[in-house]
Amino acid sequence: YEVAHVMQSGLERMYGEDPENVIFYLTVYNEQVHQPAEPEDLDVESLLKGLHRVAPAEDDNPKVRLLASGVAAPWAERAAELLHDEWGISSERWSVTSWNELARDAVAAEDWNLLNPGEERRTAFVTDQLAGSQAPVVAVTDYMAAVPLQIARWVPADYRLLGTDGFGFADTRPAARRFFRVDAESVVVQALQALADAGEIDVAKVVEARTRYRIDDP
Repeated sequence: YEVAHVMQSGLERMYGEDPENVIFYLTVYNEQVHQPAEPEDLDVESLLKGLHRVAPAEDDNPKVRLLASGVAAPWAERAAELLHDEWGISSERWSVTSWNELARDAVAAEDWNLLNPGEERRTAFVTDQLAGSQAPVVAVTDYMAAVPLQIARWVPADYRLLGTDGFGFADTRPAARRFFRVDAESVVVQALQALADAGEIDVAKVVEARTRYRIDDP
């Protein structure tokens, strides 16, 4: 449903009342991913701007916010289940449809503020979306960590990154995810580490999770 809305928006921009020159591209993954049904309350405007929430926190336990893009979305979903069921941690899940679009919007807001110092200041869309909570934010992607790092300046909370940095690794898809530490279990450990650093949980939980999941063992 995300791709459909993005493509529709692109076509409207190219062939609408005020057509624009638009570069349109698709990223193709070599892994099958289950495509969920479109939520009834989908925020299409936020989806097109680059970030929308797909699931709220389950309860009032200590909370993290998980940001994932593309093929990483199932890893974040599984991590949220593990955090809730095994560690008593709630998760908000967010889908990032474009890290680049979020960064461009943020830079444009700062540029406008620079050129209009006497006007009401503009804020980055990602800042507005994630405002109102100091819960740690964990971003996971199969891109290099430099891609989600683009928006770090405008994330209004502790921001942790998991990406596929380093040389290539030839093995099964699960083994590759573990090698780069972008699998669900690695997301869990990173989330727990962020909560421990914030004083929300005891660091012993982080040690226990790292030992249980053996995230250093491809």
